[in-house]
Amino acid sequence: MSVQTKSQRAFRWVNVTFFSVIALLTLIPLVYLVSVSLTSDSDIAHYGYQLIPKQVSFVAYDYLLQAPKQLINAYLVTIVVTVAGTALSLLLTASVAYVMTRRDYRYYRMTTFIVFFTLLFNGGLVPTYMVMTNVLHLQDTLFALFLPYGVSAWFAMLMKGFMQDLPFETIEAGKIDGASELGIFLKIVLPLSKPALATIGLFYALAYWNDWWLAMLYISKEELVPLQFMLQRIMVNLQFLTSNMQAGLNIDMDKIPSESARMAISILAVGPMMFAFPFFQKFIVRGLTLGAVKG
Repeated sequence: MSVQTKSQRAFRWVNVTFFSVIALLTLIPLVYLVSVSLTSDSDIAHYGYQLIPKQVSFVAYDYLLQAPKQLINAYLVTIVVTVAGTALSLLLTASVAYVMTRRDYRYYRMTTFIVFFTLLFNGGLVPTYMVMTNVLHLQDTLFALFLPYGVSAWFAMLMKGFMQDLPFETIEAGKIDGASELGIFLKIVLPLSKPALATIGLFYALAYWNDWWLAMLYISKEELVPLQFMLQRIMVNLQFLTSNMQAGLNIDMDKIPSESARMAISILAVGPMMFAFPFFQKFIVRGLTLGAVKG
């Protein structure tokens, strides 16, 4: 067992102290977020933002939870889209990346160029909308909420960088044992790529969870509205009521929170993903080196 020197112990103490302070500083905005969401708008106007509210108020949450069934349905839609979209995106991304790493595939260079080209240019919004609605007829379906984000060229290139470090001898051994190309991909390559899949999967899940743009474009049925789009509409309604409170509208603005509701919306939006993040944490450190160049 090695004995640490005084300089090593001092460095470790400084290192732990520094990163502990950084961790506490990153928690302060989150504490403010929760505190303001539990504060009435009158207290916010009088005292400003407080780390600890003068008086706890659930007016903002009462306002947002006036239609609990709609909120629960929006959560369910978002969960289904996030899970299905992340699984599909990981499968497609890993497949494309695997093709680009197979040097024995004749068109791997062309495939890599096509994927890279889409990082620089894309078809644009109008052609995408026409394909989704007039060709695929996916409007007002759950598929419209995750198929457009099926493959990210950037994540495919990152996955390619990780798979290039996998020993090609394992693939050759699989061929000798009689495994098919699909069997090699599913039983050898994917299990060895778990750190990369977990890291990229987290970013895909965050993208699907936070997306409201696709719902605004393709969804008109209330039962298919995801959480972020529902919260975005609530935010727009609050802004409209606040901006028109002097226009002679017969509205009791004391019962309609504005600033606290914004913070409560943020809590409802980021809460589930914040609790899910620690389960992916052990893969993040290794995943940060995706595509790194070895010296």
